Amino acid sequence: MSQISGEREFIPVRIAVLTVSDTRTLENDRSGDTLVQRLTDAGHILADRAIITDDADLIAAQLRTWIADREVDVVISTGGTGVTGRDVTPEALQQVIEKDIPGFGELFRWLSYQKIGTSTIQSRAMAGVADGTYIFALPGSTGACKDGWDDILSTQLDSRFRPCNFVELLPRLREHLPHDDHH
Repeated sequence: MSQISGEREFIPVRIAVLTVSDTRTLENDRSGDTLVQRLTDAGHILADRAIITDDADLIAAQLRTWIADREVDVVISTGGTGVTGRDVTPEALQQVIEKDIPGFGELFRWLSYQKIGTSTIQSRAMAGVADGTYIFALPGSTGACKDGWDDILSTQLDSRFRPCNFVELLPRLREHLPHDDHH
């Protein structure tokens, strides 16, 4: 059974939070605030935070900045994962990720189905890896951020979680690249 192991050490990871929105500011970004509160309460480090409008090229540019920054291990975005014309977060992620993590979106939608039923199919929540950095894209609602953190990321970003977690793989994400000292 999966569990937090007392035999393992907690390793804080450096997480950047990206809110994708045409209307939110730091004063009213409840979803971003939810993620920041949860990740810091869990003992992780807020590496950076930004709000970017619903523009795939601008989102991808911010992601590339954080991917290149060795002080950022993980990016969690909120917003822009729906199917309307302005929802372009998955397209931005596709511009930068090397490897897709399909299980994240699949699990998110499975968990979400239990709360919102078939409406969950409108979410294009997804995740991937780029140059040693994990990127997770959550919907923009505060509830989706709570669910994504509480039900998936809180354990997968905890180095003590067994049988396996994303943190223990961090040192190996860039092993295919030449001359790297990351982590």
